[in-house]
Order: sequence, then structure tokens, then C-alpha cells
Amino acid sequence: QVNLVESGGGLVQAGGSLKLSCAYSGRTPRRFATGWFRQAPRKARENVAAITWQGDSTHYADFAQGRFTISRDNARNTVDLQMNDLKPEDTAVYYCAIDLGDLGSGAERAYDFWGQGTQVTVSS
Repeated sequence: QVNLVESGGGLVQAGGSLKLSCAYSGRTPRRFATGWFRQAPRKARENVAAITWQGDSTHYADFAQGRFTISRDNARNTVDLQMNDLKPEDTAVYYCAIDLGDLGSGAERAYDFWGQGTQVTVSS
């Protein structure tokens, strides 16, 4: 069993920043990509960013380019998402997930294990 726990969500004003962290534990495979996704009320879940095990390949959704940065520390078993210049439309539950195929893509179907999510609310 793989356990993923997201943290760092909260309430922030537009233009502010938050750093989300995904901590993984349990029977994790040797190599896997990690992605961040989000789901706003009444909307489908969408990819935000993804990173391969080595960290040599990253993927960002268009809305995340230039504002969000994904990074990982395999020694600490964490994957972070730094979010800057937040907008009200970034309000959503943010999830991390791992892809055993280490593709680092934005395709939700590639991901095998998911966390419970952390709420991010951006006020205008």
C-alpha cells in the first residue's frame, strides 16, 4: 500500500503564494513520477503539473506555466508544488498522485495512487 498525504493548503488572497507538499510512504516502488491535480467545484479534475523520478522532466498545464513550480526531494520522500500569483480561479482541492510508469505526463489515467487532497482557496 502506498500512502500519499498532501499538506500546505489554506486560504490566501489573490496574488499571494502557497506551497503544497506531498509526502509519500509505505510500499513505494523504486521509481515513479508524481503529479499534482486539482478539482474545482462542479468541474472535472485536471492536471496541474508532473515530474519524473529523476526530476529531469516536468510537465505543466498552460494555466500553471510561469506561476507554479513542481519539485521533488527523493531523500525526504516529498514532492512540492510552489504556487505564486494565485488567482481566485485556482480555488480547488489539490491532489497528488503517483505514476508507476514514471511517465510524468498530465494524463490522469496514468496515475495509480492518489492522496486525499488539500483545499486551496484564493479570495479576490
